[in-house]
Amino acid sequence: MSTLNTGQGTGSTIAPTNGQSCGPDLARLGTDALVMAERCPWALAAPGARHWPDGFVLDTTLSAVRPEDQRGYVERLEAFTVQHRDRLEGLLRAYGPGSRPASHGRYALVGQPETLVILERMEAVPFLLRGRWDRKEEGILLDDLEYAWSPRIRLSRP
Repeated sequence: MSTLNTGQGTGSTIAPTNGQSCGPDLARLGTDALVMAERCPWALAAPGARHWPDGFVLDTTLSAVRPEDQRGYVERLEAFTVQHRDRLEGLLRAYGPGSRPASHGRYALVGQPETLVILERMEAVPFLLRGRWDRKEEGILLDDLEYAWSPRIRLSRP
């Protein structure tokens, strides 16, 4: 079984998007999720190659973590990244910054720390994630990620 790199996290904070603010519990959960994600360098683009500052779209994505599921969420996210390490490495290689598809301006979320949360939510609660996403974010970003990841349930539009 794979294990996570236990290097230090960045201590990033959430930058709420679209003028939305998130509550203290969700903000703390977001910070903890980003710190955990930084311990997975095999799934992330180098900081200078990322399209947006860490935390982009994170509040929207975390809004798909129900309050009753927030306790222990970071541990479940960590288990997800360990379980899917090979897929995450392949996703970064095939669609991340510097790849042919990314050179056409697509797949911008691949390699971002919050992408680990998006993918976990895409697998766990795809309908809730899509509903929250469609109200606040550009659909093409999630559609591209869904195409590249190939979750068990696809909700992108044809």
